[in-house]
Amino acid sequence: MLEYDFMRIAFVAAFWVGIVCGPVGWFLVLRGQTFASHALSHVGFAGATGALLLGFPPLAGLTSGALLAGILMGVAPERTAGRDVMIGLVLSVALGLGALCLHFLTHAASAATALLFGDILGVSRTMLLWLVALSVCCLGALAFMGRPLLFASLQPELAAAKGVRLRVLDIAFLALVALATAECAQITGILLVFTLMVAPAATVLRLGIAPLYGLALAACLAVAEAWGGLVLSWYTDVPTSFWIALLGALGFVGACVSRRVTSA
Repeated sequence: MLEYDFMRIAFVAAFWVGIVCGPVGWFLVLRGQTFASHALSHVGFAGATGALLLGFPPLAGLTSGALLAGILMGVAPERTAGRDVMIGLVLSVALGLGALCLHFLTHAASAATALLFGDILGVSRTMLLWLVALSVCCLGALAFMGRPLLFASLQPELAAAKGVRLRVLDIAFLALVALATAECAQITGILLVFTLMVAPAATVLRLGIAPLYGLALAACLAVAEAWGGLVLSWYTDVPTSFWIALLGALGFVGACVSRRVTSA
């Protein structure tokens, strides 16, 4: 398996994406913003198809589109209803733009399919460098904002009283989620971002592990699911995204059963 260059690149890409998606997803689930990753991935799809249509790399369009949407979501009204309306509008307009771009992308049907369902085995060395650079930026940003973000996620009123700028922190975090979503889409595809962004984090939080260990375990679990999907795909000739989704679901179910057994 590892004698092939494309498999080695795929494993390295899965590692870097996993160590970002796990911790970012942990905060995403903790803050109750899991829908944001779903919405950002769809907005990123519009950016990626638009980039393809204009002759630019789809990863650049995906990243810029998701990043712009993340910032817009961050500046949405604080009221829950207002934010939900903003996210819904952004998502619907983005899907419409993506459909419009697809209409004109008759010469790039395979590229569009890869965007929707992922193509980790098609990651090039150039794209790998992009993914590594994005991962380093995301991890650095998360390390910088991690402590105030945890404080604001658990006790927002107290954090605001202590001088934490909640709105700025929310915008920065959603921008970080956008970058992580763009990375994750290269592995699982835009339609299955939930599997690597949310499933490992939800599994860890279900187990009730302390934050520092939980962040580390979420990263390890995301990498394990991505690598497991690659191995199973190699031996079964079934798409990697399917196995990642299945492993994520099984992990969460296992955590729920374990929690129920230990609390009984």
